[in-house]
Amino acid sequence: MLPLSRLATALAFTTAGLLSIAAHADEQRYNQISLSTQVSHEVAHDLMQVTLYTEAQQKDPAALAAEITRTLNAGLTQARGAKGVTVSQGSRNSYPVYSEKGEEISAWRERAEIRLESADFTALSKLTGDMLKTLKMGGMSFSIADATRKKEEDALIKDAVAAFKERAQLTTEALGGKSYKLVSLNLNSGGFVRPPMRMEAMKASAFSSDSATPEVEAGTSQVTMNADGVIEVQL
Repeated sequence: MLPLSRLATALAFTTAGLLSIAAHADEQRYNQISLSTQVSHEVAHDLMQVTLYTEAQQKDPAALAAEITRTLNAGLTQARGAKGVTVSQGSRNSYPVYSEKGEEISAWRERAEIRLESADFTALSKLTGDMLKTLKMGGMSFSIADATRKKEEDALIKDAVAAFKERAQLTTEALGGKSYKLVSLNLNSGGFVRPPMRMEAMKASAFSSDSATPEVEAGTSQVTMNADGVIEVQL
């Protein structure tokens, strides 16, 4: 067992060491400032998506399923014949229709979707018009292709870093500092869609075979790059 005097000395050294570590930690965080900047590009949509569907109602669910399958398969075959169009099946749902009093099932209703996507807006618009002879329009949307988005995000990285450095220098000067050290920096991409101006007004009838292929306004999305980081100002 240590003598009382030596134990007190050891505790004193331990306390002093902890205080030194705490002071050093505080010193490292001294004059640290969090900053954030954002840069963006307006990017035109280069992919078009169309959803078509078939829907019917019958008392016999088996006959109904067979009818929907025939129409769906015919639509898929037609769509797959178009060049440059990606074709996939969407959702397919069947549900009962009840009598007026809701006591028994009077019929069955089923709906199945076909989803189309293409970078060739003219080709997809024409295909849509042809397929609307047997199917119905479910919806239409636009987006940026993954490769296009990545290219835009890569181009924005230099702009985001330059904007962050400019703000860091401005902040340092405002505080009367001589220079700054970069403690941390995070880059995050994002953005939001600007809807086409006339998409809401465009009706399925615009794609009818009796009319010319409509001009499509694809709209744009804003691709952004955020730079969030911490600097340490040297006074």
